[in-house]
Parts: sequence; C-alpha cells; structure tokens
Amino acid sequence: MGSFAISVVLLLSVFIQIHGADYHTEEARENARKGCDLFHGSWVFDNSYPLYESSECPFIEKEFDCQKNGRPDKYYLKYKWQPTGCNLPRFNGEDFLRRLRGKSLLFVGDSLSLNQWQSLTCMIHTAVPHAKYTLTRAGGLSIFTFPSYNVKLMFFRDAFLVDIVSESSGIRVLELDSIETGKLWKGADILIFDSWHWWLHSGRKQPWDFIQEGNHVYRDMNRLVAYEKGLKTWAKWVEDNVDPNKTKVFFQGVSPDHLDGVKWGQPGANCEKQILPVSGFKYPGGPHTAELVLEKVLRAMSKPVYLLNVTTLSQLRKDGHPSIYGHGGHRDMDCSHWCLPGVPDTWNMLLYAALIQNY
Repeated sequence: MGSFAISVVLLLSVFIQIHGADYHTEEARENARKGCDLFHGSWVFDNSYPLYESSECPFIEKEFDCQKNGRPDKYYLKYKWQPTGCNLPRFNGEDFLRRLRGKSLLFVGDSLSLNQWQSLTCMIHTAVPHAKYTLTRAGGLSIFTFPSYNVKLMFFRDAFLVDIVSESSGIRVLELDSIETGKLWKGADILIFDSWHWWLHSGRKQPWDFIQEGNHVYRDMNRLVAYEKGLKTWAKWVEDNVDPNKTKVFFQGVSPDHLDGVKWGQPGANCEKQILPVSGFKYPGGPHTAELVLEKVLRAMSKPVYLLNVTTLSQLRKDGHPSIYGHGGHRDMDCSHWCLPGVPDTWNMLLYAALIQNY
C-alpha cells in the first residue's frame, strides 16, 4: 500500500474516532424525537457479536464466564437487540468514558446488579484496553476506576435496598420502612438501582427471620406486597435526597428467570440446553408481576427516575443463562443470572443510549 493510501486510511480512522460518537448522539436524539421505544423489539442474529470475549476480561466473575466453564454452544453470543423502527446505538467505550469524565456511577442492588456492573466494566476495558484501571473491593463495595478519565464505576451490594437489622438475640429483621444504607449512596453522579431476586427467597436462603413495618412485626407476608412497600421506602429516599440537577437515577427493571418452560410453551423445561431466544417481540408468559409493581411505584414519584425496562427483552432470552455452566455446575442450576458476554451487555447499551441524551 502506497504512502498516500496509508495517509488516507489513517485520516479516515481519526475521522471515525472523532465523529463516530457525534453520530451516535444524533442517532439517539433522532430516536427520542421519533418517540422510538428502544425496549420494544426482537433479537436478531448478528455474526459481528459478541462485543468482547470473556478471555479479554481478566476480572470477570467465574459464575458469569460460561465459555470458560465449558458451555459448548456459542449461538447465544451472536444475538443483538433490534428495536422496532429504529436502531440501538452501538456501544462506544471511549465515548462513554469521555462523557463521564470526572464522574462516578454507582450500581446498587443484588447479584443481577453485579451482573450488569461486571458487563459494563468488561465492555469498557475491552474497548479501551490500554487505559489503566484499578479494581478495589471493601465489604459490599467494589470500585473500578479509570484514572486517566477520573471515572469511577462502582457496585454496592444491597439486595433489598431497605435495611436488614440483626438484633442482639441474633434475630434478623427486614425493616420495610428503614433505609439507613442510603447514606452510602450519596455523592454519586449516576445511580442505578435493582431489587427483586432476593425477595422471593425462603428457607435457608432467606436472609431474615421477621418483617417489620412501623410497630408491626410479621413472620411473613405476601412477597409482592412486601416488595411494593420496600420500593415505596426507596422512592421516598430518592424524593428526599436526590437533586435531579446533580444526580441521574435509573432503575434496572426486573431481570426474569427461566425456571418454568410453561411460560414459553415448553412444559417441563428450564434454561438448560436452551440455545435460541424466544422468537418475536412478545413473551408468551405475559408481563412480569414484579415489573408491574415497580412501574406503579415509579409512576407515583415526582422526581425523575429512568426505567431501564429490560424485563421483556430479557424474558425472550431463555438461552442466556449459565444453567450448569455457572459457579455450581451440575449441583446448582442457574437460570437467574446471565452469561457474559450476553444479555447484560444489551442492558448497558440501553444505558449508554440514555446517557447520550444527558451527557
């Protein structure tokens, strides 16, 4: 190749790097102008996927690395989310960091929130592999920092958002109207919340013994009712503590499991050996009841909270879970979390599309 041709290629490369982010910005704004619903669509095969390989992400949690854990198929890696009537901006990790320069983003929630945080750190690291990073963990807080951009991507484990208090007797109480841990969330520029998965646990996996609301103590209650009460306490915390001019608030939405094949027309099945998504844009099992509760609480709020409405698009991905290729192998069927690369990458592309309109 001649020197002139090389110069043209280099100039074109620089042009794309500089103006590609501008194109994504305009694309996102055009979607907003058209009133395009990025959360309504279907999964289509795209051989350019995945966005990264798990081997390129040295800090990935073992439980999410399905390929390393022996999953033999790769079709689940090749699907992209295609909204109806518009396109989802392709993720640009360097642009993401530039937009968030000097800012902090905090995920607060359970292991599904960890799933999304881990996805985002992998997506950015593999997009800008030469950018130095630090990863520190202390208690329930994990901090992933890109020093040259002064960007912090943090995860704080708080499955219920409301408090669980251990009394001197050893009894653990889930306090539906208390949210003392909220003081640890203050100061972040972007907050992304998630909660539902642990509200259903019972028996040995249940991390509380009683539920308290005001002066009333209960051995148990309907979990959807408890979830709504807890969300209302969280909503009040947002109303009382968040300045929308300084902090953007997101809620991840409810991440579905795939334990019951009846919901997608395959009785007796679960997520094991599923290699294809549910076709089309409508989930046969209908809307998720917890998502309906979440939407009800968000509608009643006066402060803006952006719902990353990932429930339906994730319901369509019965093929995306670790199943026996998670942390527990054949001893622990995992139809709740998601393989990485995988579905949470799309959650983060939707987050990126939302941030483009704000930063």
